[in-house]
Amino acid sequence: MAQPLPQEDLDFILRRTPDLWEELRNQRIFLTGGTGFFGAWLLETLLAANSANALGVQITVLTRNPEAFRRSKPYSAQHPAVTLLAGNVRDFAFPFGEFRYVIHAATETWARPESGGPADLLAAILGGTERVLRFAATHGTEKFLFTSSGAVYGTQPQDISQISEQYLGAPDPLAPGSAYAEGKRGAEAFCASYARQYGLACKIARCFAFAGPLLALDQHFAFGNFIHHVLHGEPIHIRGDGTARRSYMYAADLARWLWTMLLRAPAAEAFNVGSPQSVSIKELAMTVQDALGSTTGIKIDRQATEGAPVQQYVPCVRKAESCLGLRCEVSLEEAIRKTARYHGWTRPSS
Repeated sequence: MAQPLPQEDLDFILRRTPDLWEELRNQRIFLTGGTGFFGAWLLETLLAANSANALGVQITVLTRNPEAFRRSKPYSAQHPAVTLLAGNVRDFAFPFGEFRYVIHAATETWARPESGGPADLLAAILGGTERVLRFAATHGTEKFLFTSSGAVYGTQPQDISQISEQYLGAPDPLAPGSAYAEGKRGAEAFCASYARQYGLACKIARCFAFAGPLLALDQHFAFGNFIHHVLHGEPIHIRGDGTARRSYMYAADLARWLWTMLLRAPAAEAFNVGSPQSVSIKELAMTVQDALGSTTGIKIDRQATEGAPVQQYVPCVRKAESCLGLRCEVSLEEAIRKTARYHGWTRPSS
C-alpha cells in the first residue's frame, strides 16, 4: 500500500496556488489515470485544496479495478469527494451528469508484451483519448487537459539543448519503439479536432521526466533505479555509457503546473512541462550519491565513445514561464532527498 503524499509537499503546492482553486468550487471533475504517478499527485493535490478551501468539489476517477485502488490508496478512495468508476479507458460507460473539467492522464508508457505489445499500446492511447474526448463533448465539459509527452518531438537534434513547442520534428513512425510517441501525436490531433468541432477548451501538457514520491524505483526510470540502489546499499548501476542527458521536475512542481494549465492556459495550445536543467545520466548518478551520502560507488556498463552523438530529452519551458508565470522551484538535490525520504531513507549521521 502506497503511503499518502508528504504533507509538506501538499502545503508547498497550496502556498503557491492561493488564487487558483476558487473556479472549482462546487464543480465536478473527471480524471483518468488516477492510479498512475500523474493522476495520484493530481488527485491528492485536489483533495488537499478541497479541504483547505471548503470547495465542495467532487471528482470521479476512472479505474480498471476499484478494489485494488481502495487497497493501494485508501486515504484517497475513501474520501467523500471521490467516486470510483470501474472501466477501461477505451470503452468505459459514461457516468451521468455534467463534468465541467476533464483530465485525461491515463497512459502506459511502454509496450508490455503481456498486454499486446506496441500495436495494442498505440490502439489504447488513440482509442482511450477519443473515448474520453467523446465523453467530454457530451457531458458539458468546458476545460480539458491532456497529458501528452515530449516524445512527440522525436529525436532531439544535437544542436538543440532545450526543445521548444515551436520545434516541428517528429518521431520516425517506422522505427522500433515508436508506438508511444506516435500514439501521443495522434492523441493531440484528436484533441485539436474535438476542440474545433465541439468547442472544448483543450490544453495539452507535453510532459518530460519527473521525480518524487510514488515514482517506481524498480522500473525503467534511472532516477528511481539509482535511489533504489542506494537504499539497498548497492553501487549505482548505469546500464549504458552515462552520456544521455535528461532533466527532472519534482512532482510537487508538476502537479502545480498541471492544475494551472487546466484552469489558466489558453485553449488549443501545447506547453512543455519539465525542468530545463540538463544533466547527464552519469551526473545524475553522482548527484544521487552526493545527496544521499552514499559510499557504494557507481558502476557504468559501457565506455563512452568520443565524438558519438549524445541522446537528449530536455525541454525549453519559456512558454510556461512567460504565459503562466510557472517556474521549477524544487532543486534536483532536494527532489532526490524528498523521494528517498518517502521510501524510508534517513540522512546518514556525520
